[in-house]
Amino acid sequence: MKRRFVSEREKLNYYHKLKGPQKADALAEMLADARYAVFLGGAGVSTESGIPDFRSKNGLYRRQKGKYSGYRPEYLLSHECLRKDPEVFFDYYRKNLDVRDALPNEAHKALSRLEQSGRLAGVITQNIDGLHQKAGSVNVQEIHGTIWGNHCISCKTPYDVSYIFDYPDIIPRCDRCGKMVRPDVILYGEFLPEKAYHNAINMINQADLLIIGGTSLEVGSASQLAHLFHGDYLVIINKGKTRMEGKADLVFHESIGKVLSEL
Repeated sequence: MKRRFVSEREKLNYYHKLKGPQKADALAEMLADARYAVFLGGAGVSTESGIPDFRSKNGLYRRQKGKYSGYRPEYLLSHECLRKDPEVFFDYYRKNLDVRDALPNEAHKALSRLEQSGRLAGVITQNIDGLHQKAGSVNVQEIHGTIWGNHCISCKTPYDVSYIFDYPDIIPRCDRCGKMVRPDVILYGEFLPEKAYHNAINMINQADLLIIGGTSLEVGSASQLAHLFHGDYLVIINKGKTRMEGKADLVFHESIGKVLSEL
């Protein structure tokens, strides 16, 4: 039965006093009682699959060495770089974002099980690696696009994931019109995918439980979605500090896979 509190302060005081197994039990209880639970995830969800995040001490943005050292990290994955310096863009993209062989970790698998059991409505992800789908999740909104598709910038002909990574020349070209082929990843300086972001907003608006995992909420798109949430329970699972922790009912500074696999 869903717990009742006379005020938001009483609710927060109750949950903030929980420790260890009590917190895990409380999260399981929230999931059991939720009418519409949603998971909002970032790069930290995939680090246990061997995919580096961006901003941590071992992240992708700390690897600016050699020929990339003169560039801002965000520039290398921007629309501006694709347009002005396509050779630089595709060289960096191939060397750092080829995660075709990566496998889902315990977090991805647990989220898939939660969806299959009816306890989770779906996943909103900032990640572009497709590991949620590999794990079996069905309702996945990729608000930053995906590496698993490519398209011609002119005639829009679609290409599979390997077209760019295995293309023999530095700049991939369309077989039909000869124009550049680019990834279906949302780059810095581009609009978010309208359909996926619209679906994500609808999910957040319906949610009575929001679980945020593997993100510091530093990126605007995820932060905006998180601030749209006005449901009953907010849970944060992230090894590092995350914005909005003061508003969260439960905060786990632990492995996402460990926390979710115990549910």
